[in-house]
Amino acid sequence: GEREMKASEAREMSVADLRDRIEIEKNNLDTMKINHAISPLEDTSKISKTRRDIALMITILAEKEKQN
Repeated sequence: GEREMKASEAREMSVADLRDRIEIEKNNLDTMKINHAISPLEDTSKISKTRRDIALMITILAEKEKQN
């Protein structure tokens, strides 16, 4: 099922891909939060997993941008 992204996976992505994925995941997170407010999810771990993935991708994106 859904598993957390590994740093090594994120590092293999291009800067453009990371930016796209961050946008997509942020939208997913917003949707999950709205749905959760309407009818609480059984699985709130999905929200925290998505948050961690976003944080990881943002960190790695920043690293990559520093290198350029």
